[in-house]
Amino acid sequence: MKKIRALVVDDESVVREGIATILSLQSDMEVVGEAYNGIQALELAAKTKPDVILLDLVMPKLDGLETIPKLKEMLPESRILVVTSFPESNRVYLAIKAGAIGFLLKDSTRVQLLQAIRDVANGQASIPAGIAIKVIHEIDHPSQILYTADPLTPRELETLRLIAKGLSNQEIADELFVHERTVAKYVSSVLEKLQLANRTQAALYAIREGLT
Repeated sequence: MKKIRALVVDDESVVREGIATILSLQSDMEVVGEAYNGIQALELAAKTKPDVILLDLVMPKLDGLETIPKLKEMLPESRILVVTSFPESNRVYLAIKAGAIGFLLKDSTRVQLLQAIRDVANGQASIPAGIAIKVIHEIDHPSQILYTADPLTPRELETLRLIAKGLSNQEIADELFVHERTVAKYVSSVLEKLQLANRTQAALYAIREGLT
């Protein structure tokens, strides 16, 4: 079984080492590095090319919000899961807009942490419902975008609803009775038409528009 290769980035040693220890005990995960700020995260990410980067937002020298776009430019295939103590909607929105697809508070349980990592590794959005509701109003795409000259097709609209439910491409394919590659095309088209960067933004957009 292919292990999820994780990079843990947090300036608090207790938090960073605690997360790394939890991950090291999982048969399907492997910690490839630990960093204490954004600069070190970029250096280690370039060397280790992790599948998932667990990233704190508040760090010295280079904080999480500044680090996310640099990581995405360097390693577009790596998934970023923000792990922070601050649930302010604006921070969450900016992190997601920059390229993060998951968001988790540091007081979450071990089970929630591991599930979020697995979801993010599979390309699924992972954001607690309570935080999602707070950040929905920060998304600056008007609802009329669904009704522009290039509207979503019925299949794309259904795909968007299923993305909001947290389903993976394979699960969506099973629901729609199509091939996974077809779903991937639907997802790409949805993101392009709605001018969204990733599945997390799509899920929040769908909730905001009442499509779930």
